[in-house]
Amino acid sequence: MQYKSVCDVELSGKRVLLRVDYNVPINSLGEVVDDTRILASIPTIDYLIKKSAIVILCSHLGRPNGMRVESLSLEKILPVLMGCLNNRNIMFTQYCYGDKVMNYIDGMKPKQLLMLENTRFWSEETDNGPSMSQGLADLADIFVNDAFGVAHRAHSSTVGVARLLPSVAGLLLRKELVYLERVMTNPERPFVVILGGAKISDKIGVVERLIDQADCVLVGGAMANTFMKAAGIEVAESLVEEGAIDTASQLLIRAGDKLILPMDVIVADAMEVGAKKSCIKVDQGVGIGYRIVDIGPETTKLFGEHIARSKMILWNGPMGAFEIPDFACGTNNLARHVAYSEAVSIVGGGDSASAVRKSGYDNHISHVSTGGGAALEMLSGNMLPAVEALDLI
Repeated sequence: MQYKSVCDVELSGKRVLLRVDYNVPINSLGEVVDDTRILASIPTIDYLIKKSAIVILCSHLGRPNGMRVESLSLEKILPVLMGCLNNRNIMFTQYCYGDKVMNYIDGMKPKQLLMLENTRFWSEETDNGPSMSQGLADLADIFVNDAFGVAHRAHSSTVGVARLLPSVAGLLLRKELVYLERVMTNPERPFVVILGGAKISDKIGVVERLIDQADCVLVGGAMANTFMKAAGIEVAESLVEEGAIDTASQLLIRAGDKLILPMDVIVADAMEVGAKKSCIKVDQGVGIGYRIVDIGPETTKLFGEHIARSKMILWNGPMGAFEIPDFACGTNNLARHVAYSEAVSIVGGGDSASAVRKSGYDNHISHVSTGGGAALEMLSGNMLPAVEALDLI
């Protein structure tokens, strides 16, 4: 199906409610630690300003569970957002809908911006409550959804309001859908999938679908530990998802030679900087007191050879404990292989996106998704409620 985008509607002088995803990490000082999602929203905001719309921004931040939590106020996002918009002024209200918000909007002119308070300060948000949905709809003439990261959530600010207003996709949401639909329906071949991260159980639907669709599946991270244990390899203290060992065994049989596990790994005696570490062949088994923390150089080389031959790459999940610099080598080197391949490359959200940004190669990736859970849902073949709620072309 093809959904209308912000480019398909008249915007001049219109009040536009723009759902963005500013659920960004904030430190104890209230400072934004990673502005990736904020930066990703700028093209749509710039487009709305260029088209002389009145822009009303809404988002959630964290999990305040329907209560006002000052440390999660979207007011903390404003300095970063204004900086990204060349210090353009943005008004802010401590409310999300109702007469007090309308008082702001009634005085706004085209090209002006207003930020609403954290939508999850209201319990109706996550329940997709009708009064909040109507309250948000009353603020605007058009709803633009640019929050792919919560497209799998049927909330008032993603689905409820979309059913009450003309509703279209923002530029970021449209880009996310184009790339992920391309992977699902018509991948260029050879199509290489890279899977990492901690759990198989969170990604069973994705793994099953991609094993059938891909030409080869490269597995690293703690996910590989579970597969290795299922294959009878000793992994000692390594992180393993015990409840998924039977699933891993079945997937190994189903995938056959298509699924490629590490040949060598980096092991360490602790998950910390300065830990004693070494590289071992996987068939040696991990010694008592050690755990797998990264893929080894031979594995990186092997994975790199598959990547070099590919025409399309989908990567979800890091190859090890990349948050600790001593254990980030495999993930960083794999990012380099992906970045400098000639393939169309798509990196799934969450930890894999963070890992690629830390590696410094993110600007060489075709598309880095802003949505973790939403991307996994879509790759599993499930429809996203917030996308289904948009107007069709």
